Amino acid sequence: MAQFDIITLFPEFFREVFDCGVVGRARDGGLIGIDVHDLRPFGIGKHRVVDDTPFGGGDGMVMMVEPVARAIETVLEGKRDKTHVILTTPQGEVFDQNAARRLATMDRRIAIICGRYAGVDERVRDLLVDEELSIGDYVLSGGEPAAIVIVDAVARLVPGVLGNEDSVINDSFPYLLEEAQYTRPREWNGHGVPEVLLSGNHAKIAAWRAMERLERTCRNRPDLYEKAAAILKELKDNDPKEG
Repeated sequence: MAQFDIITLFPEFFREVFDCGVVGRARDGGLIGIDVHDLRPFGIGKHRVVDDTPFGGGDGMVMMVEPVARAIETVLEGKRDKTHVILTTPQGEVFDQNAARRLATMDRRIAIICGRYAGVDERVRDLLVDEELSIGDYVLSGGEPAAIVIVDAVARLVPGVLGNEDSVINDSFPYLLEEAQYTRPREWNGHGVPEVLLSGNHAKIAAWRAMERLERTCRNRPDLYEKAAAILKELKDNDPKEG
């Protein structure tokens, strides 16, 4: 079973969010485990302090290293060597489908520390985490939304979670965007469904979908289109049947 542990100052943020949809069903079915841990009880002193002003001055508060270290030690129950610890932060590598696949294939527990305030003590980065991840080039109030994104994207890649492994293989990223999709009714407000999808000719449908993916990717995400073209060229160049 894939296990996710989230360490956060706001455990209420995750209330019910993992109880629905694909992730909820996988959790109920025992395919994945998700536990949310409150950082506050690991704080310093009777007031359970978890942050302080930065040395050298500056705006905002900084999450202290000691409460985070205590939380990791307690949550992981001495199994640190079998756990991959992630810190959510704008300074991290951008989380994408390749990262999701990499994390999903790890035979390790995944712990996520949700950053807050003006940041975390640098010793958290240097000594306590294996990886820093960001879900995009924008600033959030905290790392909780990023943790949700990471868990959702990784969990659906765990074998058995989607039920149909082809759904995972055909996901849009990291190369081409998904083609247009249609379902009933065939006609709605004067707008119909492309005739090829109603033709029953599977070869023509596959060709139409392939062209749709290429055109949509080229139009909406030329960066992905260029990456896909480069990968296809490399595969062709290395194919012993070519040339």
